[in-house]
Parts: sequence; C-alpha cells; structure tokens
Amino acid sequence: MATYVLVHGSWQGGWIWKPVAAKLRAAGHEVYAPTLDGCAERAHALREEITLDSQGAEIADLMFFEDLKNVILVGTSSGGMVVLRAAELATDRIRRIALIDALAPMPGETVAEINGRAPQPATSLAYGLPPDERAEKAFTDIPPEMRAWAVQRYTLHPSAPTEARVDLHEFWSRKWQVDVMKCLRAPNPPTVHQKRTAEKLGGTYTELDAGHYPMLSHVDEVSAYLLKMA
Repeated sequence: MATYVLVHGSWQGGWIWKPVAAKLRAAGHEVYAPTLDGCAERAHALREEITLDSQGAEIADLMFFEDLKNVILVGTSSGGMVVLRAAELATDRIRRIALIDALAPMPGETVAEINGRAPQPATSLAYGLPPDERAEKAFTDIPPEMRAWAVQRYTLHPSAPTEARVDLHEFWSRKWQVDVMKCLRAPNPPTVHQKRTAEKLGGTYTELDAGHYPMLSHVDEVSAYLLKMA
C-alpha cells in the first residue's frame, strides 16, 4: 500500500482531487487531499499571514501528525510550490514527488515571471475571477457536467503564496525522485518551465493531451500515472 498526499492549486481545494482520490483508494492506497489555509471550505480564514511558507508547513505538519512515511507527494498548478516547500520541511517522510502541470520556481523567481503575466497588486489579499465571471471563464477545459460542479466550488486564492519571490534553495540543493507531467493544452506553466524542472531534478517527463485540470478532465489517465508510482 502506498500513501499519497495530493495538493491542489489556485482557486481550488482538496475537492479537485476527489475523482482521482477515489480511484487511488479503490486500488488499496491511503490518500490525503487537504485543503490549504484560506482556500475552499477554509476561505473564511483568508488573511495576510498566509504565505508559501505557512502553506508548506501545513502539509509538512499533516505528514507529521498523521505519522505518514514513504509519501508520494503530488502537487498541481501553484500547489507545486507548496509541495516543494513541504518537501524541504519533511524530507525524511517523502519517497517521491509528482508535479502535474505544476509550478516549481527556482530561488528568486516569481509566478508572474514564469507565466509571463503582470504581478497581482501588492495590496491584494486574494486573486481570481469575480463571481459573475466564473460561469463563463472558470475551468473551461473540462467536461460540462464536471465543470458545473467545479465552478460552484471556485474560491479566490491567497495572493502572497504565489506573488512573492520564492526562497527554495534547500529544495533545489537536494536530490529527489521526481515525475513531471505537462498538460499540452494548458499554456501555463509553460512547457519550457516544466521540462526544466524534470531536467534539473533528473526526473521523468510526461506529456498529456489535456488542459490544466486533468484530475477532472482525464481522471483515468492521471490515476494510472500516479498508480505506477506506488
């Protein structure tokens, strides 16, 4: 039996992993899909103190208090950054890291630079689509029925974890067993970024013909990809 910890990205919560988590559990594995501070059902706790460090510490603390070992730590989108920080804090608990269309900044980089966009305003506590735009613009690359379900669960994402320049020197100075999946229909994170992650870490690199939310649009493929790591 393997142990998976699945970390979501921006505008999401642990709910986004629900279909994949069900398949992993059906195969006999232990699965945790926590919601990060300030997100989804924890959106009421949104505040300035939420940072990449605090969210990474959440995942590290989860592994400690649940006494998890030999963990396959999985991150998607901005959750990739959280996974990297958690790995720094709980190195001895991690067996493997999987990054699914995920951000993995080098020290000193920002998400805005990687994705070629303007930074969020420094005064912005959270970012994302206003409620009246979500039905049209959110999660557009997943099947209609699943998309309607996902749009209902869309929440703003804390700004600080993705806007500040990262300090992940400890992560990049160590060796890890890493698997990187690039979703070809998603412009960001760009292919060059994800190939760089695999190359610098000596990990595997896989491409999937999917948009940015393959855990909802390509459940079987993502589940099979993760099950191979067990």
